[in-house]
Amino acid sequence: MGCSDGTTLLSPTTTSQSVNSSPSVQGTPIPKAKQLKSELTPSPTPSAKKNIPVYENHTISAEGIGAAKLGMTFRQLKKVLGSDAEYQVKSPFMVDEDALAVSQAGKVQYYILYPAGTTFTDSQVIQSVMTDNPNYRTVQGVGPGTPLKKAETVYGNATLFYNTENESREFVKFASLPAHNIAFRLQAPDKGQFAGIYTQSNNSYHETKEYNENADIGLVLVLCQDGSCHSQKH
Repeated sequence: MGCSDGTTLLSPTTTSQSVNSSPSVQGTPIPKAKQLKSELTPSPTPSAKKNIPVYENHTISAEGIGAAKLGMTFRQLKKVLGSDAEYQVKSPFMVDEDALAVSQAGKVQYYILYPAGTTFTDSQVIQSVMTDNPNYRTVQGVGPGTPLKKAETVYGNATLFYNTENESREFVKFASLPAHNIAFRLQAPDKGQFAGIYTQSNNSYHETKEYNENADIGLVLVLCQDGSCHSQKH
């Protein structure tokens, strides 16, 4: 997710407003999600249940990020997090999405994404959630800030790719990706455009197995499978 030049993880936010009870949005999957899913390699979802207090839960899984679970309504999330959490609308956030920043202790934990130009209400269902907070990790220890070389030792051979029709946002898929609805976006080193080393091509889709050894995971996105999430009991 980010600017079309691929150099920045998040597009500049020009407007933000605090949310006390309800912002609003139709619970629809984020644009490009179906295309992204088709480019990621599916594999079994790991099962890892831990008795961790909500504020210490920094797990990224196929179910969501931290306390924000796919299929949960915004009202349910606020109930789980309690009065210490803060919510702020970020609009515009990216070219095709606005976001609700969820903060604790003055630091953004993750962003709930929804279609740009809409709102997100208490009754709306979380369809996709993203984090660039390095405190969040999968159970295998991979998250924002993890060196790509290290992630490759965990999940197997890496294939980097981007599509000019998806604003040249660069992602990576692994031979043993833990779940096909978890997407890892890359951070190019030295303010470069891409982490990968690509051959010149006129095609819109590009992929490579070669990359700058200093490349890192920039952010992690978890999105609904099959394009939609149904409200769940939490």
